[in-house]
Amino acid sequence: MKTALLIVDIQNDYFPGGKMELSGSEEASLKAKSILEHFRKSGLPVIHIQHISVREGSTFFIPDTTGVKIHKNVTPAEGEKVFTKYYPSSFRETGLDEYLKSNGITNLVICGMMTHMCIDTTVRAAFDLGYTNILAYDACATRELNAVDGSVIPAGHVHNAFIAALGMVFAKTVKADEIPALLA
Repeated sequence: MKTALLIVDIQNDYFPGGKMELSGSEEASLKAKSILEHFRKSGLPVIHIQHISVREGSTFFIPDTTGVKIHKNVTPAEGEKVFTKYYPSSFRETGLDEYLKSNGITNLVICGMMTHMCIDTTVRAAFDLGYTNILAYDACATRELNAVDGSVIPAGHVHNAFIAALGMVFAKTVKADEIPALLA
């Protein structure tokens, strides 16, 4: 049972001054950084996912911009695998599943951004592909959403609802500081 860390879309556009600022992005990135440091110290595999938007009309993660770059708090180190994705799922047309399987990785610790989009989609896809998932919910961030009735759903409610749903079947949901004990 080999475990890898999967850091999804912690990129500059999600931070203050970016094109799609999320609520709590800085705090979540620091929690992700603490998990990343543990994985590095333990010699465990780390995989970064970087979303590049090529969809017509896209407003963020535009190629060759500062916003598309992986944030400084979780910058990949030499030798850490980086996959580029163009869809919400980290598995769609990326080679991630093949890479994980070829390296005997069966368990994933997942963190990143946006909870309601790319994290949700990636965790569910990983589960469907047979991976055992641990989701560090405080190392994830999202934003408020407009409801169908025209009201605004606060970011905290969006985040908690998606984490609760994922925790029912698709992942064990824990705080970032619980990860080292779970891996011991």
